[in-house]
Amino acid sequence: MNTSWMDGISRIAVLTGAGVSTDSGIPDYRGPDGVWTRDPALVDAFTYGSFMADPGVRERFWRTYLGHSAWRAEPNAAHRALAALERTPVAVRILTQNVDGLHQRAGSSARKVLELHGSMHEVVCTGCGQRSPSRPVLDRVAAGDGDPRCPACGGILKLAVVLFGENLDPGTAGLAERIAAHSEVLLVIGSSLLVEPVASLCAVALNAGHRLVIVNRDPTPYDELAAEVIREPIGVAVPRLCAALTEAAGSPVRG
Repeated sequence: MNTSWMDGISRIAVLTGAGVSTDSGIPDYRGPDGVWTRDPALVDAFTYGSFMADPGVRERFWRTYLGHSAWRAEPNAAHRALAALERTPVAVRILTQNVDGLHQRAGSSARKVLELHGSMHEVVCTGCGQRSPSRPVLDRVAAGDGDPRCPACGGILKLAVVLFGENLDPGTAGLAERIAAHSEVLLVIGSSLLVEPVASLCAVALNAGHRLVIVNRDPTPYDELAAEVIREPIGVAVPRLCAALTEAAGSPVRG
């Protein structure tokens, strides 16, 4: 492993995609056993326009999430290694495309995890904007309410996640860009870097003169611009990277 890019690092941003959670039993989207690979038609249920227009699409969406493996998943070695890195002299911010909350459950501070695509642990009313925990709504779905509505206004409920065709929250997107622009390294883990605008965070970091390191099974559009590309399994590579970063930064100092 090339460690020269670690020299002098005091601030690191970590961009995580679906690949970081596959060792927790949550399938990715585009891999050989990915959600879209196994069932391409399911993309429709995750498209905002279709979700809002068609009650049948909403019913399929809720059924899919009702039995989703993410509800039973536990943090894996990569999540835990990133959480431990927070207790070193290196300032760490995690920018995650995942909605599963596993970074926080592994011990990463909630204030240092930016959920770019929202969270499956909340629902939001598309009418009045009210947010609430997702579990009671899922219980309603399990009891036969295929298209649950907001108890306050009767509006359509959706998980508080960003669907295809839906814009990222401007405040969240702006903060992510500032973090990428001010971190000396952008470490990308388990992301195809095919989904915008999140993929453009790599360009933000590079344009600011910072280093880009990619850990991913498959090639990405940014590989040629990276200081290092690692093809090892994420569960092996990330703990090893975090250990090397900890050693380069000195003894842990944060509790």
